[in-house]
Amino acid sequence: MTVPLTLLGLLEREPSHGYDLKRDYDAYFGRGKPLSFGQVYATLSRLARDGKVVISDLEPGEGPDRKRYIITDLGATEVDGWLTEPVAPEPHLQTVLFAKVTLALMLGRNAEGYLDTQRAAHLQRMRELTEIKRTGGLVDALLADHGLFHLEADLRWIDLTSARLDALAKEVRS
Repeated sequence: MTVPLTLLGLLEREPSHGYDLKRDYDAYFGRGKPLSFGQVYATLSRLARDGKVVISDLEPGEGPDRKRYIITDLGATEVDGWLTEPVAPEPHLQTVLFAKVTLALMLGRNAEGYLDTQRAAHLQRMRELTEIKRTGGLVDALLADHGLFHLEADLRWIDLTSARLDALAKEVRS
């Protein structure tokens, strides 16, 4: 996720204070990994420096004055370009799963045991995501579905790799 472009998109929706941007980002995009306030304000400073946002007015608060950020035409153009470009399909040809299995085989360790442990971890996470789907709203359900589909693909790979471990072992040890 690209934080600067996501914050710009939220600002295109409506001018906002940093606190409001963080709240909205975390609610829609930061599930399990919320932004820190420092990251929000550092990003907004860079966006202002680059002419993509401006500060409209200062409002007094209990602490420092609150800044209200507005997207500029340059920022809106960047968001528009970002939203119209497809995300590059990543083939994931080098994954941690593959590296661990291959190294386990090269080192004469228990690759099958590693795959079994990984399968159990994936299944546990799938149960957690299924519970999120059951109890959450539409945003939670869609995010959980995305995670579930990726985990399902990983499980298919784990099963296929388990079936081919002997052949892979011969190949990586030669």
